[in-house]
Amino acid sequence: MHVTAKICGLSTPETLEAAIAGGASHVGFVFFPPSPRNLTPEQARAFAARVPGHVGKVGVFVDPDDALLEAVLPILDAVQLHKTSPERAATIRKPVWAAVAVKTRADLDQARAYAGAAQRILYDAKTPDSAALPGGMGVRFDWTLLQGFAHPLPWALSGGLDSSNVAEAARVTGAALVDVSSGVESAPGIKDVDKIAAFLKAVREL
Repeated sequence: MHVTAKICGLSTPETLEAAIAGGASHVGFVFFPPSPRNLTPEQARAFAARVPGHVGKVGVFVDPDDALLEAVLPILDAVQLHKTSPERAATIRKPVWAAVAVKTRADLDQARAYAGAAQRILYDAKTPDSAALPGGMGVRFDWTLLQGFAHPLPWALSGGLDSSNVAEAARVTGAALVDVSSGVESAPGIKDVDKIAAFLKAVREL
């Protein structure tokens, strides 16, 4: 089974290089001020210039306004949207990854609303209503919920992944693309080059 990986929430040159060197298929830049991984458009442009063409650059947003999108869309290959309606997603002039927050099997049905509006679904663990962030908190969901589900679009798996469980996650769900953020951090927002390397090594061995 060939599995690829996105390392999300990168915010230093060293960790970006670790992701690229380790074979990440995608790197993620967060544009959401409450997040400890937030980047300014200027920072993101500097990082994007370091990314080789074979690695996809994904911007991560929470129901973004037009001004923010326009500032960074030129440097991105795809846009990952959290808490954003299918109608809004359909207006964005880049490939869209629509995040679907999952806790129960019924939550998966949200994915169907994005058919025609997005190019990929990102199944992520649903965070508590009181949480400040929609993701990146190390929460995972029951992976067996994805078994037998008729996916309306290509998809990726996120939520609570790390080097110790990514093989099981891929085996249980059949995911061909996995997405990690807090699972390769030493503290919230602080990526660890050794954890990035270990995660990508585990993915390569699948």
